[in-house]
Amino acid sequence: MARILSIDYGSKRTGLAVTDPLKIIATGLTAVDTKDLLPFLKKYLSIETVELVLIGDPKNWDDSDTHATPLVNAFVKKMEKEFPMLPIKRVDERYTSKLASQAMVQMGMKKKDRQNKKNKDEIAAVIILQEYLNSLAG
Repeated sequence: MARILSIDYGSKRTGLAVTDPLKIIATGLTAVDTKDLLPFLKKYLSIETVELVLIGDPKNWDDSDTHATPLVNAFVKKMEKEFPMLPIKRVDERYTSKLASQAMVQMGMKKKDRQNKKNKDEIAAVIILQEYLNSLAG
């Protein structure tokens, strides 16, 4: 059984989340420095079977591109070159960072942990993945 991998791409850090093999539960995997993302993915994908990669597509509320859109576009091209057989799907990531911040408060995370941006990036990736799973459930 293959997993779905979710990527919340950022210029400094990138959050990652995966499903369980049955594709029922979205779980945070980690957050990595973006400069280390491709080597991390090469290692991860050599160990785990992934059938689909979701990547957050940064858009403004009016559907226009954000300052981060060109960065994501460039990364998607690298992914397509490095992993040509792996399907990549862009999904709306609007408000995921805000939702991640709210989730950390609701989970009762200490302020020090909420200030750790890696936690926020990882949770944003989980939200992207969970929203995708919810859309499949209909």
